[in-house]
This record gives sequence, structure tokens and C-alpha cells, in this order.
Amino acid sequence: MELIFATNNAHKLAEVQAVLGNRFTLRTPRSCGITEEIPEEQPTLEGNALQKARYIHERTGCDCFADDTGLEVEALDGAPGVHSARYATDGHDFAANNRLLLHNLEGVENRRARFRTVIALILNGEEHLFEGVVEGHIIDRETGDEGFGYDPLFVPEGGVRTFAQMSTEEKNAVSHRARAVRRLVEYLHNLKK
Repeated sequence: MELIFATNNAHKLAEVQAVLGNRFTLRTPRSCGITEEIPEEQPTLEGNALQKARYIHERTGCDCFADDTGLEVEALDGAPGVHSARYATDGHDFAANNRLLLHNLEGVENRRARFRTVIALILNGEEHLFEGVVEGHIIDRETGDEGFGYDPLFVPEGGVRTFAQMSTEEKNAVSHRARAVRRLVEYLHNLKK
């Protein structure tokens, strides 16, 4: 099965392809001739995922999916949340986002947080949503060289290493995105039965 994944983020593409396996072929918007920035203007993760999927579907007519992910920090009333990618700047500046998050948590004892991913699938013209959540906490300095975004600051519940200290396989065993993708895959597999 071929699906367009509404992302040009190579890290995200590799993570999702690893979970999907070889039964699915992922295409990117760029491979379909869509080179402009895909809009993300909604106030919720669900809204952004749907907006991105609809944008791709309207331009290609193909089955597609999009995700939106947010880091929700309890002591910051769920921030950065839907603004996670643009927390510190208008661009995807991971280092600046991490610095701002650490600054905003200085002296804060409660460092509980969760990553939440919502996937919007448009298949045969019908829309479906899938969610994946992983609970954890934010440590006080960046640790690890793998992954991207807030991975060097986030330790999943029951773990001792950050996502950035884990291999792709280890992270995919517990991550929010992998959990949402597994729900997507389960849905697609059940369709074929």
C-alpha cells in the first residue's frame, strides 16, 4: 500500500517507516511536487493533523496521513503543546526550544510531561484519527545525541535514559509517535482482512 506522509522531516519519516515496515511505501509531499510549507494553523494537535492531511489530499487526491505532536508539560499548563515546534522561534529551532523549556522550568519541582501524537488519515476520502501518548518527565540538561526536538530532555516513565540516548528501535518500542503509528497500522491491517 502506498501512502503520502505529510512531512518533509527526514527523522520523522525514518521513525514512521521503521514502525510501518515494508508492507507500506511512504511518499513525501516533495516527491508529489508539493514544495510549499504545509499549513499548521489550528489550535489543537487534532486540528493541525487534519489540516495537513486535507491539504495533501486536496492537491493529490491520494490516500495520505499527517501527524502533529506536542510536548505537554504539567507545570506549564500543557505548554508548549500545539506550539512545540515553534516554542522559541518561528522556525523549527530545536536548540532554542530546549533552552526556553529549561529556562521556563528553572526552580520548578514538578517536571512531569507527556508527548502526544495525533495522526489524521484520509483513506478513500474518509477521515480517521489515531492518538499515541507517552508519559515521562523533563530532566535539567540535554543528554544524548539521537532523535530530534525535545528528545534530549525527555525521559519516558519507568526509564532512566532520554529518547536521545535510545536507538531508533528502542525509542519506537515506547514512543508516542510509534504508538499512534501502530494504531494506524492496526487499522489498515484490519481493513485487509
